[in-house]
Amino acid sequence: MILIVDSGSTKSDWIAIDNNGKQLLEKLRTKGLNPEILKQEKLKKIIKKHPDLKAHKKEVTHVFFYGAGCGTDRGKELVRAALTEVFVNAEISVEEDTMAAVYGTINHDTEAAVVCILGTGSNCSYFDGKKLHQRVQSLGYILMDDASGNYYGKELIRDYYFNQMPEDIKVSFASKYNLEADYIKYNIYKQPNPNAYLANFAEFMFLNKDSEYILALIKKGIRVFVKNYIMQYKEELKSIPVHFAGSIAYFSQDQIKEVAKEMGFTVGNFERRPIEGLVAFHTKKLKQ
Repeated sequence: MILIVDSGSTKSDWIAIDNNGKQLLEKLRTKGLNPEILKQEKLKKIIKKHPDLKAHKKEVTHVFFYGAGCGTDRGKELVRAALTEVFVNAEISVEEDTMAAVYGTINHDTEAAVVCILGTGSNCSYFDGKKLHQRVQSLGYILMDDASGNYYGKELIRDYYFNQMPEDIKVSFASKYNLEADYIKYNIYKQPNPNAYLANFAEFMFLNKDSEYILALIKKGIRVFVKNYIMQYKEELKSIPVHFAGSIAYFSQDQIKEVAKEMGFTVGNFERRPIEGLVAFHTKKLKQ
């Protein structure tokens, strides 16, 4: 049994296949396994808690894991150690989530493209057809992650408290969430996964896209992301597309295309969850 995992900060998708690429179990889901946020024991606990993973752990021969927080050697080693303790008979491969986005969005194995992730967090890299190049090192959700779910959650809460929301949006926002200051501060400063907590608020945008305020907010975040991330690859953008992965990107396609036209780059593919592309990629590799 081969496990392919696409893990963000909020959730992780798991697919089990055999050596011919046949899916063996229904797609599984666990909480996110970000080693920048969770300790090794917590990572291991989340994996062991899923009944199907627990039941089949000795049958697993390979794990191909792609995750948020795995862009550093430290992050990779924490996840690898947790996976090794659970899947004792398996070879473990751990890569950053950007590679999942690459394999999940490019049109063929050697296509050059700029590939962006807009989910709970955000990232952007250049894939030259063989290797990944990253010109901005992530400093995490507090300092970076422009146009991500946690970025938009933060912006919505700030606009609410600074009285910068239209009144009808403000009333709707307050009716959907607990916006008491102590409750918000408790979740941000005292609870694990504050980035995932903030990202939960982003759903509100996509339920209220008929609002000019919301559309302006979405485009504001995308412009910041393009300026800080995508424009690091100005020369490459002259001849290659920009692909996008993640829920925020998927539900902001129209706004991304508008900003792309403004700022002069070519939009390629959108993939909400890259794991299907990962399965196709690894199935092909297994058969070679």
